[in-house]
Amino acid sequence: MNSQTQLSVTRPGGISSLDTVAEEIPIAFEYNGISHTVMLATPADLEDFALGFSLTEGIVEKRSEVFDIEIDEAEAGITVHLKIAGGAFAKLKEHRRSLAGRTGCGLCGAESLTQVVRDLPPLADVAPFPLQALYEGMHRLPAQQILQQTTGAVHAACRIAADGSISHVREDVGRHNALDKTLGALARAEAIPGGALLITSRASFEMVQKSAALGYGILAAVSAPTAAAVRLADKLNLTLVGFLRGNSCAIYTHAHRLQGTPK
Repeated sequence: MNSQTQLSVTRPGGISSLDTVAEEIPIAFEYNGISHTVMLATPADLEDFALGFSLTEGIVEKRSEVFDIEIDEAEAGITVHLKIAGGAFAKLKEHRRSLAGRTGCGLCGAESLTQVVRDLPPLADVAPFPLQALYEGMHRLPAQQILQQTTGAVHAACRIAADGSISHVREDVGRHNALDKTLGALARAEAIPGGALLITSRASFEMVQKSAALGYGILAAVSAPTAAAVRLADKLNLTLVGFLRGNSCAIYTHAHRLQGTPK
């Protein structure tokens, strides 16, 4: 299924033309034959999305617990069938929640407050990461946001290496979805957590939680963080950066991890 489509639009002066528009369709995740959640998302990189969501939501603890991923397209949307390990499935059934996913919210459908916050250990300190690499990565990302260039409607996430190079760029109409896709792509590549994650959106509580859950200690956002995101990042020893634009940014937590930060 295509991630974009062309539609007829009328512009000022009564001029008709074609406009490229991002697709947003229901994506259902089924685990061992049991429906778990439906998210509105861009129908691309769905294997990455499914694995990333499964890991960041704690449905599975490691990549090896996902045995198979199959995609079934239908008129109403797409169903992603995941076959997972018995222990993970038993845990899922015990703590199962019904989510009505939306592109603007990562916690829709949680049945209790205890389901919002995961019990994650603080991240270990790692070697200092060059602040300049964040600027370089942000400079390079727009050229790889292919869907954004044609539609103007999607967010992106990627990983930045210490030399400023970027990898595992994924796009989606939902900012949480884009991050899940990138984290899923990294997990599928068996990448060792490291470097920094970059998102072209604000940094919310759950995006900090997703990053920390997979062991990434630096999350940089183009826009602002929420107060809840800052508090969680501080608690989890995660370096949270906001307003990453040009050669400037705001470092909200654990600035010691960024090499080149003014004292």
